[in-house]
Amino acid sequence: MVYILLSICCSVVVSILLKLARRYQIDVYQAITWNYSMAILLTWIFLKPNLHNLQSAPVYTYSILGILLPALFVVIAAAIRYTGIVRTEIAQRLSLLISIIAAFLMFGEIVTPLKIVGILLGFIAINFVVVRKSRDQKEKIPVNAWVFLLVVFVGMGFIDILFKQMALSKAVSYPSSLFMVYVIAFVLSLLGLFYLILIKKTKFSWPHIFFGWILGVANFGNILFYLKAHQALAKSPSTVFAGMNIGVIALGSIIGLFIFKEKLSLLNKAGIVLAIIAIIVITIANY
Repeated sequence: MVYILLSICCSVVVSILLKLARRYQIDVYQAITWNYSMAILLTWIFLKPNLHNLQSAPVYTYSILGILLPALFVVIAAAIRYTGIVRTEIAQRLSLLISIIAAFLMFGEIVTPLKIVGILLGFIAINFVVVRKSRDQKEKIPVNAWVFLLVVFVGMGFIDILFKQMALSKAVSYPSSLFMVYVIAFVLSLLGLFYLILIKKTKFSWPHIFFGWILGVANFGNILFYLKAHQALAKSPSTVFAGMNIGVIALGSIIGLFIFKEKLSLLNKAGIVLAIIAIIVITIANY
């Protein structure tokens, strides 16, 4: 359970850092770029990837993930900025609905009534969560800010499907695949950063780099402790699955509401409760 708690904390820390980035005038794109350099280093140290047998590696999957990960990271930062930590965390966690639907359509998983109930509850929850009415007329919120949440919801689901496909590959170990994805994400992000510097939209700055490295530690910690939790509780995967998803929603909600004073409507709060119920139902259905 300690590993689950550490993974939850790391996940929420990532959201907090992205929330604080604007306050401290951090270039989010540059921080995300350097985040991957730290993730590469920590993956090499702690997961010890084997890079000798990459001939049969799913390069196409690696490439798509290498593009989507930094791109979605930018969208998540925007979603946190405009809609808050609470809604963004729920959108990320409920993306498992897309993974489950893909499991039915792509991986031949059996449809059960309980899973259908969980999926329906999840979609109702995401609809409740994206509703936002600003009580503060001075607060500058884009009219279509909810689109960021939907992109996070769909994007995270699609990324999870690609990670599942990557995990199914027997030719390359998961740590090796993860390492390669981080390398591709870093290289592509760095090329984009060089372009922004070339057109004078940004410039190298140590505060952005250090912030990115801290972000990378939290981002990698989330993955490392999640994997260790599954190893420690190998016979109880449902405990890890439910604990992680519900824990992130609960802790993210507490941080958002009490630390950052985010405002939620009654419908939003109902969405949080439904999201937790949906995750519990889906977890029971899976195990």
